[in-house]
Amino acid sequence: MNELRELIKELPQGTPIVVSCQVGQRGYVAARLLQQYGYQVRNVDGGYRTYSAMFGEASLPAASKEMPAPELKVESNTTPSLVVDACGMQCPGPIMRVYETIRVMKTGERVEVRATDFGFASDIAKWCEKTGNALESLDTSGGKVIATVRKGNSAPTDTRTNITAQVNSGATMVVFSGDLDKTMAAFIIASGAAAMGKKVTMFFTFWGLNVLRKEDAPLVRKDGMETMFGLMMPKGTKSLPLSKMNMGGLGPKMIRHAMERKNVESPESLMQGALRSGVKLVACTMSMDIMGIKQEELIDGIDYAGVASYLGDAEDAGLNLFI
Repeated sequence: MNELRELIKELPQGTPIVVSCQVGQRGYVAARLLQQYGYQVRNVDGGYRTYSAMFGEASLPAASKEMPAPELKVESNTTPSLVVDACGMQCPGPIMRVYETIRVMKTGERVEVRATDFGFASDIAKWCEKTGNALESLDTSGGKVIATVRKGNSAPTDTRTNITAQVNSGATMVVFSGDLDKTMAAFIIASGAAAMGKKVTMFFTFWGLNVLRKEDAPLVRKDGMETMFGLMMPKGTKSLPLSKMNMGGLGPKMIRHAMERKNVESPESLMQGALRSGVKLVACTMSMDIMGIKQEELIDGIDYAGVASYLGDAEDAGLNLFI
């Protein structure tokens, strides 16, 4: 899946293509991707696991028996000193648990991480590559992702060139939107960047300032225009609308209900997790002045600055986003 888009031109046009994976999920994604490029494609529902459960190994042709199982499994003979259970957690939960655990471990110690998010297999491999830690084993054969990570003290290495990679020290983003879905995306990316060891700055400006507003902010002295702005704008993450399908406030309630069912962290939890990870939240003072937002109305633990401060951080960053 990681290479399919880059290698898609090598597949023959006009020829039916069948895709299969372990349980059907990745096959479905691959099939949709190929369909968008005009290929005739079908996905094997249920994948290899369903087939083997129904027919067993005895029914497979001899050539199929000799092929390696599609699951990724790299063995490690060393017993880990810690076990982290991230099952049921959605991105960025598992990788943040790894980051928080590794941070307090000693160099050379191992931790076993278990997760049910199938994307974690790719995430943990890339995280180890970029942070200088060693992925000693990775097993996805049992319906879970089980990874063993050894804490290292060496600089991250670029495996493509086999030389020490120059890792940029920062990541910055301008949070311009005050929409719930875009705010969640911003905090997920920020938390992931912090877990990669980057110094992260989130610069909230214009409608993005509403993300930082307190629900129970004290009354402050304002003129007529500022009071009108304050009444029209949402107070905090719990009042943010959706960018699509807001439906008069029903959309955010539906999304939050779906998030709770799928064990996805709330925006409030994501924000607190970002702060714990050292992400710097900065409120744009110019936007605050225009929109009549006072310091007393914003949450604790944030900084206040102008564009020059943001540009200073952005100059040292290898990742810069406008959301």
